[in-house]
Parts: sequence; C-alpha cells; structure tokens
Amino acid sequence: MVFRSGGAPIIKWAQAIQCAWCHQRDNISTYINAESVCELLEKLAQLNLITPMTLVLDNARYQYCKVVQERAAQLNIELLFLPPYAPNLNLIERLWRFVRKQCLYAKHYEDFAHFKQAIETCLAETDKKHKSELISLLSLKFQDFRKLTL
Repeated sequence: MVFRSGGAPIIKWAQAIQCAWCHQRDNISTYINAESVCELLEKLAQLNLITPMTLVLDNARYQYCKVVQERAAQLNIELLFLPPYAPNLNLIERLWRFVRKQCLYAKHYEDFAHFKQAIETCLAETDKKHKSELISLLSLKFQDFRKLTL
C-alpha cells in the first residue's frame, strides 16, 4: 500500500505509513483480510488530513472487494489499483527495500523484539533522518513508454 495526500507527499506519507505499520504490527498474529483493510482505512481517516487521500493498492482480493471499496467511499478515501505484475509502480515496495537495506543487511538481532524495534525506528525516521534519500527513491516520476516506437 502506498499513500498519496496533497502537495507535500513524503512528510504526509510518513504519518500514514507509520499508521499502517502500527496497524499491521498490532495485527501481526492475524491474517490480512477485508476486515483488517477496513480497520486500516478507519485509522487513516482518523489522521484528519485536510487534503484528499488516495490509497494505492495492488489487486489482492481482500483489497478489491466490495466491502473495502464501499468503506473507502464512505470515508472519502480514493482507492487506486495498480495493474497486475507491476511492483515497480508500487512505491511501498521501494520503501520496504529501503527498510530492509537499513535493518537487515549484515545485521543480527538477538530476538524478534529487537528486529521489530529496528523496523519501527527506521519508519519513524522516514521524514527526518532518511528524508533526502527517500525523496528521490519515492518519486512519482516514472519512465513513460507511450511515445516509444518499435
């Protein structure tokens, strides 16, 4: 999932991403389903952002179902579904790659609690310590092949 809200996306995304991470962390022993996606939508709506919010999703059934779409409409959250097999378009994949690089590469954690804390710390620092790196990594500028001739 990726979030887009208004004009200054990185700062506002950080808040939404932290909200989503906390939601996933709190439900780590459960499966992600339509109900948990609706709970996430509720938490995002509670952020009371003043600009419209778009939630970019892949095409998992539990995200695409009628219940989720209706709840998003009620909360005035736009759902934008990526084309199948397009992880390069999903900005959250870039963020998770960055987090893995920061938290996993050549690092050992004594237990799951330390591992989880490292991820939470990394995400909490997205709009401060890691801001400059993430601005270019999470750019919405994609290569466009519409004008390409074969």
